[in-house]
Amino acid sequence: MHTACESELLQLITTYDEKDFEYLRKCARDTADRIFGNKIYIRGLIEFSSICKNDCYYCGLRRSNGNAVRYRLSKDEILSCCQNGHELGFRTFVLQGGEDGFFTDDVMCGIVSEIKNRFPDCAVTLSLGERSYESYQRLFDSGADRYLLRHETADKKHYSMLHPPEMSLENRMQCLYNLKRIGYQTGAGFMVGSPFQTPEMLVKDLKFIEKLSPEMCGIGPFVPHKDTKFKNENHGDVSLVLMLLSIIRLLKPNILLPATTALGTVDPLGREKGILHGANVVMPNLSPVKHRKDYSLYDNKICTGDETAQCIGCLADRMKKIGFEIVTDRGDYTEK
Repeated sequence: MHTACESELLQLITTYDEKDFEYLRKCARDTADRIFGNKIYIRGLIEFSSICKNDCYYCGLRRSNGNAVRYRLSKDEILSCCQNGHELGFRTFVLQGGEDGFFTDDVMCGIVSEIKNRFPDCAVTLSLGERSYESYQRLFDSGADRYLLRHETADKKHYSMLHPPEMSLENRMQCLYNLKRIGYQTGAGFMVGSPFQTPEMLVKDLKFIEKLSPEMCGIGPFVPHKDTKFKNENHGDVSLVLMLLSIIRLLKPNILLPATTALGTVDPLGREKGILHGANVVMPNLSPVKHRKDYSLYDNKICTGDETAQCIGCLADRMKKIGFEIVTDRGDYTEK
């Protein structure tokens, strides 16, 4: 494990050259290889609802977006996605959706427990946004193993520039600490290149990751959506995302680190580059193809028209070309 103070991180982020970039990449990949070998874990993403009560300024699913296509998968449809995924070799299902009031604790606990009953060899990851401690506990008790909640930015002022007044960074962070306390394998993460972001803010993100010590961390470039106030902003810089992936791998050697869809959206080889910079997770989409384009967090999202089997085959080939293999383990976090 490596450590760095805020001034060292700031200097690195603001002054790195090609030599620094490649040195960090090699160190990060060597670290990941030592712990995980050439194995890349796959997670089956099920985007089960495009309905959200929140109005985050950067998100295409924000409640005030009248152009968004809204849908909600039934329990049977979610289980069908899991069945399809299990047959294809997935052993982790990621249930992700907007903060949709239909999915109460009773409804979600019923879904989670049924997935665990039908597929006892699989892990269930939830990404449902901010909920109460009691809600998180009930979901954990019903069988959920992991929870993803990207903090988006660790700077309070920046958070207020990206979210409406009823949302607060304090509550976001409290939710993350609650998840850790309950016993979830917890995932945080942030956007790179979001509007108003400064290098100092990125340093805060890295130090927060150090402090929280999550088992997972998802970072990717900001990508604008045409129906938000940030529609004319530029997307985040790919090189900076890759640099930060390498830094996170070195700060937290055992962390589960995805090469995100957003990275692949901004750069056709983004996911491969993410792996080469220390990432070790990819997340193909198990959602029904008819709804993929409707889960529109940002513009031009890739793989919205591919059947899952086709998508996995493509990813496996892509990983093989750079010397890695997709594996179907649950891929739990371990300190070893």
